[in-house]
Amino acid sequence: MKVHLIGIGGTGMGAVAGLLAAAGHEVRGSDTAVYPPMSEQLAALAIPIYEGFAAANLDWGPEQVVVGNVNSKDHVEVVAAQARGIPLTSFPAILGGQLLAERHSIVVSGTHGKTTTTSLVAHILDDAGRRPSFFIGGVPIGFGQGWQLGKGSDFVVEGDEYDTAFFDKGSKFLHYRPQTAILTSVELDHVDIFSSMDQVRDAFKAFVALIPPEGLLVACAEHAEVLAVAQTARCRVETYAVVEDAEASAATATWRAGSIQYLKTGRVAFDVYRGGDKIERFETLLTGRHNIANCLAAIAVATSRGIPVEVIVRGVSSFAGVRRRQELRGVAGGVTVLDDYAHHPTAVRETLLALRKRFPKRRLIAVYEPRSATSRRRTFQGEFAQAFAHADEVIVGKLFEPNKIPSDERFDPERLALDLHRAGTQASYLPDVTRIVEHLVHGAAPGDVVVVLSSGSFDGLHDKLLAAIGDAVMPARRADMPEVRKLLEQLGLAPDHAGDLDFPPFYVLRNEAGVVGSVALDVLGDDAILRDLGVDTSTRGAGYGWMLADAAVSEARHRGVRRIYLLTETASDFFAAKHGFRVVDRSTVSAAVSASSTFQGSTDSKFVAMRLDL
Repeated sequence: MKVHLIGIGGTGMGAVAGLLAAAGHEVRGSDTAVYPPMSEQLAALAIPIYEGFAAANLDWGPEQVVVGNVNSKDHVEVVAAQARGIPLTSFPAILGGQLLAERHSIVVSGTHGKTTTTSLVAHILDDAGRRPSFFIGGVPIGFGQGWQLGKGSDFVVEGDEYDTAFFDKGSKFLHYRPQTAILTSVELDHVDIFSSMDQVRDAFKAFVALIPPEGLLVACAEHAEVLAVAQTARCRVETYAVVEDAEASAATATWRAGSIQYLKTGRVAFDVYRGGDKIERFETLLTGRHNIANCLAAIAVATSRGIPVEVIVRGVSSFAGVRRRQELRGVAGGVTVLDDYAHHPTAVRETLLALRKRFPKRRLIAVYEPRSATSRRRTFQGEFAQAFAHADEVIVGKLFEPNKIPSDERFDPERLALDLHRAGTQASYLPDVTRIVEHLVHGAAPGDVVVVLSSGSFDGLHDKLLAAIGDAVMPARRADMPEVRKLLEQLGLAPDHAGDLDFPPFYVLRNEAGVVGSVALDVLGDDAILRDLGVDTSTRGAGYGWMLADAAVSEARHRGVRRIYLLTETASDFFAAKHGFRVVDRSTVSAAVSASSTFQGSTDSKFVAMRLDL
């Protein structure tokens, strides 16, 4: 089947495009702006994308046109499709009808935590060898894309309550045929389509009603609204909660997590109980109480699918997170720049609290763009002020496309900054991205953490800030890799790793001359390999090698790595003096490290093996 997707750059549309292509369909799409991570994902799929919307984009003869929920009935490609007699559908409908019918559908729903929890469930099942399919409205770091068409029986789906299309105003998750489901939270959101809490509640009740009697609903016991919805289910219900004393709180929920400990390794440890029995102590790379709850829900579902406890422990421990959720975008001048999707006051609060745990004693600067349909309305004007009070400084950007919101309903970004200032939090309203960058360049100091909160691109603020500070080390993108390859070839490093020059493990240092340094970090569970550290000879003496290696070590700490290995021919003194690596016998390295292409391809005795214990 030939399928055309309008708005293919959206995370949901892009993931469906990948699934359809993997299922053997011919896929193309159109959009006005496609930005990372979806731009990189679509580029990897080699799916043709038409820039801009036009009737001519359908000249290739699609048999079906997938319409996004942001597209109206008078959209130029919608009108063209109807004029040509091409059937219209939505991505939830095509996902449910084409891909879910023959599989066990595991649907993760709720106002918050859907993307992370869906990704975690998929990761645990995949790590267990179950070869699941999944559809996620984000990009899990470990998978590198938000979709997978596996050969196993499980299909894990992020279930969104937002409406489906202009011709189908029901929630997306009503198309997903749930047999096992998670309900994380029920709050007022998407106020452009839900005018009251009653409507939100009714949407989730309709979803729960789809679960068959033999199915399972895993519901968060910490939210009264969730329990109210769960009471209407006709299937088995298991509840979960994060509590102070998990052992003594058996009446609180079926599944409980407690005894939470933030470890020096960067991991978070917690005990899990089911009923009166302790299951195991788990560790995760995710920070924040809300993420412990997400882990608990995933553990419950994985158990219900027959995954052994020891395998679930391994899966939770190795899950690396999701892009645009506290994602590192780069470090420049000692300033760490993060990206986060949070755009609801609850999500903002939990994100900032989690970052307080992740970066203790460091100044936290939040930069916010009111962009989503809910955040552009004044529904949560006061709640946002309370949420952002957990930052040391807040910069509020302008309202995205204010003319699309009635004036009497609009969120007031200037008032948010004023309310924060009056309450004792340093805050300012800066409507221009250039002014925001200038403010941060002069105001942010080494050690500060800047988290950019937006449901969109924020006009490329992250990269503009890193470029303005200068000499930024950042995760590589696909477009960087030709420069990386050229650099490594010049340095004589590329031949041994020609098959490993893919962009996810790489970090690059870019200045006005382009990419002048690179390093790769291969994470193998508790171990990691630092490789391909190279700096352009014209910049030697500027400290770039130290900056790149430091970025790799910092990322390894964040990923919960316990040991970093490397091979070097001439730089053992540098790694020992600057970073604390020590020389080790190659026979002592782990099996995974020994089997890697780095170690297998460099067996000559001139290479020295080194290790750093974190």
